[in-house]
Amino acid sequence: MTDAKYWVAFSLIPKLGAVRFRLLEDHFRSLEAAWTASLGEVKAAGIDDKTARAIVTHRADISPDGETEKLEKAGVRALTWNDSSYPPRLKEIHDPPPVLYVRGEILPEDERSVAVVGTRKATSYGREAAATLSRSLAGSGVTIVSGLARGIDSVAHRAALEGQGRTIAVFGCGLDVIYPPEHRKLASDILDHGALVSEHPMGTRPDARHFPRRNRLISGMTLGSLVVEAGEISGALLTVRQALEQNREVFCVPGSIFSPVSRGTNALIQEGAKLVMSHTDILEELNLTVVSHQIEMREMLHPADGNESVLLGHLGHEPVHIDEIRRRSGLPIDMVSSTLSMMELKGMVRQVGGMNYTRIREAVAGYGS
Repeated sequence: MTDAKYWVAFSLIPKLGAVRFRLLEDHFRSLEAAWTASLGEVKAAGIDDKTARAIVTHRADISPDGETEKLEKAGVRALTWNDSSYPPRLKEIHDPPPVLYVRGEILPEDERSVAVVGTRKATSYGREAAATLSRSLAGSGVTIVSGLARGIDSVAHRAALEGQGRTIAVFGCGLDVIYPPEHRKLASDILDHGALVSEHPMGTRPDARHFPRRNRLISGMTLGSLVVEAGEISGALLTVRQALEQNREVFCVPGSIFSPVSRGTNALIQEGAKLVMSHTDILEELNLTVVSHQIEMREMLHPADGNESVLLGHLGHEPVHIDEIRRRSGLPIDMVSSTLSMMELKGMVRQVGGMNYTRIREAVAGYGS
């Protein structure tokens, strides 16, 4: 997008939100034209006098090219809501960020995502529940979205990575400011299997006012929000409120009636949130069970280790005797026999009689995908 640098420049002007961005875009057709417009022309776009003067004043100190260069050096991309890579579901909320700053990669499969949120002062029960559910969801092809905060958020991110899945962390500050600072290593790990995103320009410091608004992005990017532990007054409940306004699903892990950090979640269940005891409860509610099954089948058809890869490489659709497989592979006969038995159970090969084996056609598709 040729005028992306002007979107970045405008995002640096305070209190210039989605409504005013739309006014400028609709009136000028490009933000490049808006950037060079006179005070009168800016006001003609429907911008109030105070904001129009702020635009004219601030842009004198902002270099669109300079800001773009800063982003490139930091490995950060700026996605406008007109970019094809901008999360489609986020465009649907009533107040989408005009510019989304991204480190890492947002992929099409991240549309299958669930927010996992909860208290910063999680109990051992809450941590175990968040880890188990997040790990299982990630292993089922669901991207875990959270806020990198202490407590449930960080547990969810780590568990998603442990589950060999993807996870996205939404910041309440600039992407060059890791908050809390002790999660710097976690943020780095997320970059390898997901993304860090923020609506705030580089250099924006953490501010208590930013985090409630940050929550609308966490819920807005996802199909639903899972609350693991939350007290009666909790930031996680703000995410739930945003999710409901955005017509997203809300899931809750039940907790002890004696635990203060479960009062919020238990109350939400009373009010109609779906009670969750297993990740399959979420998959079923979101109609993701078919996707999960396809992923499981694909993983099953992939060789689990080097021996399976070697044997599969010596098999085709014509029967091959086990002795010939042993000769070709160079592996001990007992290892060949046990590995073929396991591969047969997994549906990768078939014994067609007389200790002759063939590769199953369906396994070829899975293996080559």
